[in-house]
Amino acid sequence: MGMFRIAIVVLGLVLLPQYAAALDGAVPGSSKSTSSTPRSAPARSAKAPPPDAATGVKRAVFARVQASRDVRHIADWVVDSADNQNLPFVIVDKVNAKIFVFDASGRIRGAAAALLGIARGDDTVPGIGDRELSAIGPEERTTPAGRFVAARGMSTRGVDVVWVDYDSGVSLHRVINSNAKERRLERLATPTPSDNRISYGCINVPVAFYNKVLNPSFADTNGIVYVLPETRSIREVFGSYDIEERHQYGARAPQNATVSGALPPRQ
Repeated sequence: MGMFRIAIVVLGLVLLPQYAAALDGAVPGSSKSTSSTPRSAPARSAKAPPPDAATGVKRAVFARVQASRDVRHIADWVVDSADNQNLPFVIVDKVNAKIFVFDASGRIRGAAAALLGIARGDDTVPGIGDRELSAIGPEERTTPAGRFVAARGMSTRGVDVVWVDYDSGVSLHRVINSNAKERRLERLATPTPSDNRISYGCINVPVAFYNKVLNPSFADTNGIVYVLPETRSIREVFGSYDIEERHQYGARAPQNATVSGALPPRQ
């Protein structure tokens, strides 16, 4: 019993500084002190949708949600290849300014319009996450494409967000409406994607969608965010394949795209 109590005390001394750092908004191992790192959590198991009876192909379940061909391609590939590693996943369609949230099995939980970086492009400027917003030019305000391991955390404003690319300051969060001239709420409400490019690179979504769909999906687990490209091809970015062709011809699936690393926001 005495050794057990000693072990508990030692464990508490090891974990307490990390817990305190998270509460203070510090970034362990970095000079940054304006935002907190995302927290990891174990994956949740989910029952996968049954494969198509005729072909044996596994697909994502969209129910009645409308989505582009590229979104369906990536969603089906994720389910078929298990690229999401039994984690909930999100697909961001930059071209059509929409976001789709799926559970770990590939069943859609919801979709909504999204606001994205004002600049067209699929890459992020090195070191941009360490710069002040005022120092980021319009041409640098991109929402990077790729596969990201995402997790919940806190923003510089002390508000919960889902960090997509922490080092670059890109997060998924509730729409910010502090600058009336930007008309972010109105932009989200319009039926076309032409006016949805306004942010510094972060992905803004409706408040109700964040609270009811996105936030619960990341409540006790990490997730994968797939941001579709707009200047490169889908297969170039993700190494994806057509699931019907693979099952029909027995083609070997390409290697998965490189996973981005650890995840202060650019709004």
